[in-house]
Amino acid sequence: QLEETMHELDETVKTRFKDMFDQTNSAFEAIFPQMFGGGHAHLSLTNPDDLLATGIEISAQPPGKKLTRLSLLSGGERALTAIVLLFAILKVRPVPFSILDEVEASLDDVNVNRFGEFLRHYASATQFIVITHRHGTMVAANVLYGVTMQESGVSRIMAVSLDQSQKEAIN
Repeated sequence: QLEETMHELDETVKTRFKDMFDQTNSAFEAIFPQMFGGGHAHLSLTNPDDLLATGIEISAQPPGKKLTRLSLLSGGERALTAIVLLFAILKVRPVPFSILDEVEASLDDVNVNRFGEFLRHYASATQFIVITHRHGTMVAANVLYGVTMQESGVSRIMAVSLDQSQKEAIN
């Protein structure tokens, strides 16, 4: 009886994992060229015959480059690919909120702006708390909180709510 129950649970886990993996991979493949302005990428299972022990490998081909593993990409390309994976997961399984700490710090301005556009798009399903120093990300925000230290050990927080006219003025 116990072994039968464990087998049923294993089969349920395998089915749910494979379904979630396939959905996430489809979203990842669709979002990657949008975020990179071309190219393609996919997720693959390192051991598809054993879904309870498999790992996941990320392969990416940014525009003008050859298909390669994540570990061989530049720092900015790795960061952007990881951001794409985050948005793919959020597309498949939205969460109420997400905290991101300078995930776009190594990106160039064009990719920071794309990141900001994706934040705005996904903000209808997920509230983002983003720690950043990048202008393109700040422009995408509805509310900015600035933290300053006027004297040693004393922080001051300022909040600014941005409407569309203020966002246009910042640009």
